[in-house]
Amino acid sequence: MTPDSPDEERTRISTLEAFADTIIPGEKRFPGDRAIAGAGDGGGAVAAGALELLELPAPGLSAGLADFARSLNGHALAYAAELGLSLDESVPPFVALTFESRTALVERLTAPGHPEKDGWVLLALFSNMAFDTAAHRHTAEALAAGHPGLTAMGFAKPDADGLWRFPEYSYGRELARIHPGTTPSGSPA
Repeated sequence: MTPDSPDEERTRISTLEAFADTIIPGEKRFPGDRAIAGAGDGGGAVAAGALELLELPAPGLSAGLADFARSLNGHALAYAAELGLSLDESVPPFVALTFESRTALVERLTAPGHPEKDGWVLLALFSNMAFDTAAHRHTAEALAAGHPGLTAMGFAKPDADGLWRFPEYSYGRELARIHPGTTPSGSPA
């Protein structure tokens, strides 16, 4: 397999960012940002590191990301032709779609019965995972950097020693007694 040209790499990145932004929208990073539609407040999936997570070897998607981008742009061209939409050719077809059109196309691709549904749902799940859990980063580091998803959810910061302790019960009451064999660090005996 030959490496992507710089143009192909830019197309891949902006297309995948536009997909992740469709799943969890965020605000534009700069005024002329085309990949991020600006449909949300604060950072969305892209700011949370969706592309970084997708490119890691562990999820098993990195080798196919260029194919996902090419396929998504092909679907965007077909969608635009079907609806008679004119697309700006200076950006990839999916990026050229409005946020509403991106959303409608992703709904089609992830709908029950779509032959490619499993792949698109997987891409959407990892976009969500980057926002909801910062799975590609150490949690304490992500919080220290102001990770948008963990911050939005009010995820508690660790104590000064890097450990999480919760002296108050989240439900306002103790749900179960601590097992007598539990160690001081909270580990089971």
